[in-house]
Amino acid sequence: MNEENRKIAWSYITKIGDEMKGKLPDSPNHPKGRNPYAHILILIKTKFGCSYKEIPDEKLSTLIRFVDFVKEKSISK
Repeated sequence: MNEENRKIAWSYITKIGDEMKGKLPDSPNHPKGRNPYAHILILIKTKFGCSYKEIPDEKLSTLIRFVDFVKEKSISK
């Protein structure tokens, strides 16, 4: 992914992470609360098989839709 698209992707990931703060379900593995940014990044790596930085430029819109999906599914539980 080129630098401009990386900035767009990271900006969007942090925006959604900010919106998810304190809204993820409790977990005994995270007694101080869950990190929404790490949650998003782990799911991106699981889905795409690589870091968000390594996703091809032409899949930026797919990445953004996936981050929206993660937010919707993670906080609706």
